[in-house]
Parts: sequence; structure tokens; C-alpha cells
Amino acid sequence: MKISSIQCYTVDPGFRSRTWIFVKVSTDAGIHGWGEAYTLRGRDRAIVAQIDELGTACLGRSPFNIKHFTQIVQDDFAQRRSSFELYCAQSAIEQAMWDIVGKACGQPVYNLLGGKCREKIRVYANGWSDHCKTPDEYGEAAAAVVEKGFTAIKLSPLPGTWRTYVPREHEHHVVSVIRAVRDAVGPKVDILLDMLRRLNAGSASRLGRQLEPFDLYWYEEPCWAENVDALAEVRSKVGIPVVTGETLYGKAAFQPVLERRAADILNPDICNVGGILELKEIAAMAEPHYVAISPHNFNSTTIALNATVHAAAVMPNFTLTEYYLPFADFATKICPAQLIPEDGFITLPDAPGLGLDLDESLLRQYAGFAGIAPALVSPEIER
Repeated sequence: MKISSIQCYTVDPGFRSRTWIFVKVSTDAGIHGWGEAYTLRGRDRAIVAQIDELGTACLGRSPFNIKHFTQIVQDDFAQRRSSFELYCAQSAIEQAMWDIVGKACGQPVYNLLGGKCREKIRVYANGWSDHCKTPDEYGEAAAAVVEKGFTAIKLSPLPGTWRTYVPREHEHHVVSVIRAVRDAVGPKVDILLDMLRRLNAGSASRLGRQLEPFDLYWYEEPCWAENVDALAEVRSKVGIPVVTGETLYGKAAFQPVLERRAADILNPDICNVGGILELKEIAAMAEPHYVAISPHNFNSTTIALNATVHAAAVMPNFTLTEYYLPFADFATKICPAQLIPEDGFITLPDAPGLGLDLDESLLRQYAGFAGIAPALVSPEIER
């Protein structure tokens, strides 16, 4: 069996200025597979171009040789000069290869990765607070999403743009929001706070200590993941589990985080970390360090979520993964069989491969790129 074609679809779901990028890999045996790439406004076209270039290089290869594929993509194709765009392209094609292999073997992908460690995958809800501004609005929205059955919820309430030094009133706002959310959902719901790589180590530590009484499940990316010493400093000063990993690509990038004990939980994203196997290997690296895995998934709730579920099923140190609520309704249009959480859990699928197909006629109908590249602000409006 050989790869005969690779087709890339860009989809504009109509919200969040977010493009979805899907890849269909076809073979000369008539079996095809689906994968999904991470997307980022202003860089989507570069990701598509990278998929096209890498896809051409894949023609004639066996879809079974997945490990060799990921190795030579970085060694030979990239000449060990990798990039975010290349990891996104590799991730999408790699997922599709696993889908093909599973279909060819008549097995769900998790059975080919070592077999399941659990029957259900816990998810946390994100995106439910996108419209919120005040603490009361956050509290009301949190209560509403818990009513839907979710037992873990994530939010990012720090106002303003990405600046390392923020006003104290922004920190006070975060504390007020978390207090309102905890009061609204009670003590049994897990609250996950995402700081989006926004703060310096001192501010992150000060804010984290103020948040300790609210029993947060985690403190995600309080500062840049590349500054491992800063993360380790925050972790040493704050009594909330620290999370990092969504902006790290390939397992080598996670080695210093583990060596310096800079995080309690890693959250690599299957659509940019290198694919299913790379995610599994990062989990294996983390396991002897007593570090848990909670895969990031700011992607569609179709192929990306499904690939994440298969990988999570085989990880002993998996905790929970992301479910982006606002994406679910549109995802149903292009993939009616998408995985749906019940009471905060997704039951493992048992179909061969990844177990999902996309409606290509609808992918063409909704083809396009969402939004435009963000404008660069001028110094005059900085404060």
C-alpha cells in the first residue's frame, strides 16, 4: 500500500476568526485517512503551504512507516531546522497515516498503540466564557456549563493583550473572577486557569499565591514555556499545579521542562506537537517524572479531538483533555458522528482507525480562511 494523494481542506466555521485545516491522505489500495493541523490567524496559509510541500514528499511512501516518517521529516526534510508550521503539517499527515493503518488492520488506533488504559476520557469545557467581562458574568456562565454535565471548566480571565507586565488591577480582576466562579460552581467542580503565557515570574507568583484559597486544579502557562527557569520559579512559590506544553513542538522541547521539574502537568497539542506517536512518547517521557498529561485541543471537535482520545486512551498518566464548546455545533455539520461528551466524559470509539469521516461536499461549501491577520499596534496606543 502506498500513499497516492494528499488533499488539504481549509474551513471557515464562521466564528473566533479560526480556520480549521484538515488533511485527507489517500492510498492506492482505496483506503484513506483524515488528519487535522493546528491553526493560527495570520499563519494559516503558511501551514497549508507546508502541508502541500510535505504532502508531495510523501507520495509513494507506505502509510505504515509512521515512525520513520516523523524522523526523516525533521532530519532530512527540515534538515533539523524545524518550525511551528512544519510540526502542524507533520501532525496532520501523521494522524491520517494512523487512520489508514487502523482501517487496514480493522482496529481502532488505540489498540495499535498498546491498548486502552481506560474506557472513558475525561474532558474539561473551554470557550464557555468567551463573552464574559465581569465576575458576575463569569459566575453565571460557569454555573450554566456545569449544568450541562461538565465537572471541569477552563477560563482565561486576564484582561488586555499579551504584555509581560500588567497593571495590578488586572491581577485583582482575575482574583475576583475566580472567586465568583468558585462561589457559582461549588467545591466539587475543577477550575482550570489559563494565563496564556502572559506574565513574568514575579507577577505570576504573586497572583498564584492569591489564588491558592480557591483550590484550582491548575495554573496554566503563567509565563513563556521557553523560559523553563521562570516556570520552575513559579512552581516553587505557588501551591497550584503548573501546566505548560501547548507551544512546545516535538519531544525534545519537553526534556528541559522535565529535567528542571518546571511543571506538574504537560499539555501538548496533537495538532502541532508532531502527531499521535509524538504525543504518546512525550507522555512516556513524563511518566517516570511523576508528571501528568492533559492534551491541549484548541482545534475542531472532530478529527483532532478523536485523535487525542485515541492517544489519551493508552497513557497511564493521562488526566483530562480539552473540549472547546463553541466549536461543537458547527462540527456536527461536517461530521455528524463526532464524539460527544456525556457527564464530562467521552466513551472510546471502537471503529477501525480514528473512526470518523468528514463530509467533503460540506468542506468545499465552507472552504476559506477565517478572518485576517491581526493588525500590529503602534507605539502611540501602548500604555
